[in-house]
Amino acid sequence: MKHKGKEIKNYRVIADGLRGLEGPVALADGSVLVCEMAEGRVTRVKPDGSKVVAAVTGGTPDGLALGPDGKCYVCNRGSSRWRQIGDMLLPIQEDEPNDPEARGYIQRFDLETGKVEMLYEAAGELGLTGPNDLVFDAQGGFWFTDFGRMRPRNVDRGSVFYAKADGSLIREVTGPFMGPNGIGLSPDGNWLYVAESYTHHLYKFEIAGPGEIKRSPSPFPEHGGYFVGGPDGMAFFDSLAVDAAGYVVVATPGAGNLTVFHPGNGAYQKIAMPDMAPTNLCFGGKNLKTAYVTLLATGRLAAFDWPRPGLRLNYQ
Repeated sequence: MKHKGKEIKNYRVIADGLRGLEGPVALADGSVLVCEMAEGRVTRVKPDGSKVVAAVTGGTPDGLALGPDGKCYVCNRGSSRWRQIGDMLLPIQEDEPNDPEARGYIQRFDLETGKVEMLYEAAGELGLTGPNDLVFDAQGGFWFTDFGRMRPRNVDRGSVFYAKADGSLIREVTGPFMGPNGIGLSPDGNWLYVAESYTHHLYKFEIAGPGEIKRSPSPFPEHGGYFVGGPDGMAFFDSLAVDAAGYVVVATPGAGNLTVFHPGNGAYQKIAMPDMAPTNLCFGGKNLKTAYVTLLATGRLAAFDWPRPGLRLNYQ
């Protein structure tokens, strides 16, 4: 079931001049952490729009989440390339062949000092290629997507991983995917959502325990997920957020909108954004009814009222 798109008219630009914008996290003091991927840093945007550097991560920080120790955890995809087209800054999707920095890792940093630590670079003998987004469960571990790598003639397909915040465990859970990107949990914690970029499909996985899933009975897709839905037309799926009612909101660059999936039947609604490349969103503010969205092409952090409370994340 499809719905006509509608345009958000009450959006407010909180800050601009941000380079390669992703990974918003709303903090209790009203500020918002964002990834400036093209600068290799995490920036804190204060309620008045002023900006301060929260941490210099290097590489390409892509996704953020607060952990049980109060630190901020970072999915970093390593090297990336960018191009300026008029007033728009956009990523180049293909990696340079033989780039030694075309590898990813998980970091964390202290919100007070900005000190950055390396946490994971591999799961056993399987090196991480492009960690993208993460979400913590109630047990203190986190699920994350590893996007993979795209080169001119071949592609490394991606996977979903699970890791503990203390650095003691990391493992691949399922794959392969064609660019796994956004990841989130249902309000009851029983389902894991994964947005696949290149197919613009949304999948869900039944959680059996920390880092464990129950595979669907179908042999397709290979990763064992249940297909939720996906819009037609030219688009890519990026990161996602879930609200308290269970609606899954997927940033959809290319189409320039947010795709909002109903929690029960896979119906979706498109909400137009004032930018061709919205990349991510989070919920904050009073009663978590403010949606903060990162607008990559124009380098702006915007906010608008959401009709329902957002889902309070673990450790938010």
